[in-house]
Amino acid sequence: MLKEIEEYARDNKVPIMLPDGIDYLCNYIKEHNIKRILEIGSAIGYSAIRMALVSDDIMITTIEKDVDRYNIAVNNINNFNLSNRINIILGDAIDTTIDGEYDMLFIDASKGHNIDFFKKYSANLNKYGIIITDNLFFHGLVQNEELIKTKNQRGLVKKIKDFISFLDNNSEFDTEYISVGDGISISKRK
Repeated sequence: MLKEIEEYARDNKVPIMLPDGIDYLCNYIKEHNIKRILEIGSAIGYSAIRMALVSDDIMITTIEKDVDRYNIAVNNINNFNLSNRINIILGDAIDTTIDGEYDMLFIDASKGHNIDFFKKYSANLNKYGIIITDNLFFHGLVQNEELIKTKNQRGLVKKIKDFISFLDNNSEFDTEYISVGDGISISKRK
């Protein structure tokens, strides 16, 4: 069933994590005994399902604002019988309020709001909680701006660079960058 979701994503241009990126993320969750995850950007539920499959005691809350993707994600989550462990919320993460503490915040949504998501939801982390953000390479455009073809791409690259600068200068979190998938960051409290 995972292959079907991957094929759907490819055929319908739904952004999901690249294979080595999601594998790295799932291994990280396993190695660090992460149990409660807050995900910003469900898309069609692929990463939430993959993370939930790491261990039977992982609980995930995930937020998706696109109603069509939300509906597909709900269906995919149900197909894996994971609705008791993955709570998906339809809404804009900027406006959504989440209660509770989490071991990990996973940001994989609108690149232009990474700083907002980081600031808002870091309050939901437990004392040792971490923040992982995907898509910091943006298909190689962040490292190689000559490849930028549109004004929209240029704007997104600037916002990603602003986010990286925010991480590098953050007084509360130390961040390391991992060159897997489309580039991820791992931020831990100092």
